[in-house]
Amino acid sequence: MGKLHVILNKEALNKHKLNNQKIVVVFDILMATSVITSVLKNGAKEVLPVLNGEEALREAEAREIDSFLLVGEYQGLTIEGFLSPHPQELKEAVKNKTVILSTTNGTVAIRNAVEAKKVFVASLLNADYSARKVLEEQSDETVVLVCSGSSGAFNVEDFYGVGYYIDCLLSHSRNQWELTDSAIAAHQFYIGAAESGEELLRKSRVGQMLLQNGLEDEIAFVATKDKYNISAIVNKEGMVIIEN
Repeated sequence: MGKLHVILNKEALNKHKLNNQKIVVVFDILMATSVITSVLKNGAKEVLPVLNGEEALREAEAREIDSFLLVGEYQGLTIEGFLSPHPQELKEAVKNKTVILSTTNGTVAIRNAVEAKKVFVASLLNADYSARKVLEEQSDETVVLVCSGSSGAFNVEDFYGVGYYIDCLLSHSRNQWELTDSAIAAHQFYIGAAESGEELLRKSRVGQMLLQNGLEDEIAFVATKDKYNISAIVNKEGMVIIEN
């Protein structure tokens, strides 16, 4: 029997307890993991999640000038000299590029998870397909579902996304799962809000900030369930790629 556990923000993820034994799935619905899912589907070669803008610039120095894109925000503001991390704005620019991505929460959460047995990157856009890939990997390991959260705080959009992912896992699984209290709460929350995901994202703190910046279409896009049949994973080099 496998176990499902939900961590409510990236700061609560103890990377030293992962010990190459657990499967981790990282969520940052608004926006990092949605961006990653989208740019990979739109032809990006890979995505390199970094901790901050300074690390992104160091990574860029070692690369050919036309081989990458710098994409990032900090505390909701686009980093100077970077492209904004919004899926629709990036889709025409990413083909065959390495996307060096820096965000306040999601890319940090991915980096915090690298000691796990395997790290998946998921969003509403690819949740069902990703969940089925996790089931192919999982035997009796704990699957840890990580809400990136917002600078140490809980956020509702990641909790909703995790709840939907749990729903996908349960619906496709032939085996019994042990759900921790946080996993039960996330799943029950999703069941209650299943048909109002976009509204929920719009009402969230980050969603309100995006609306103020005229990004209604981006919210509607990332609220779309299962638009893409891809599984995004972190490889040994720390790059997020499409799993074949």
